[in-house]
Order: sequence, then structure tokens, then C-alpha cells
Amino acid sequence: MFQFGNVVVVGDDQIGVIVKSWSDDTYEVYEVYVREYNAVRSYESSEIKHFVYSKHLSADEYKLYN
Repeated sequence: MFQFGNVVVVGDDQIGVIVKSWSDDTYEVYEVYVREYNAVRSYESSEIKHFVYSKHLSADEYKLYN
């Protein structure tokens, strides 16, 4: 779902960048550099949202990104 270099939102409002990803049969894990923490932390895909640059989303895009 996410690729290296994707800008994402973790937590409620922290912006980060995907730096590593891997998966097994149960879930996908991503390592995200979060500037606020000045560190790389691991998140499951369910904890990450796409960062959408100022643009109006269609109904289909809204479902994909939220």
C-alpha cells in the first residue's frame, strides 16, 4: 500500500516519510522517519494514512486515502 519515500501521517498529526517496509502473512510493517521525534519508528499499515497535498478529492479518492 505504501512505498519508500511516501509522505504519510502517523498518530493524529505527525508527518513522516516511509524509509523501509516489509510484510509477512499477517500484516505489513513500515518504518517511518517522523521529524517531530527525529527518529525512525515502526508502524503497521492500519496506523498510517496517506498525506494528501492540498487538493480536492473525489468520492473514490476520499475512500482510498481515508
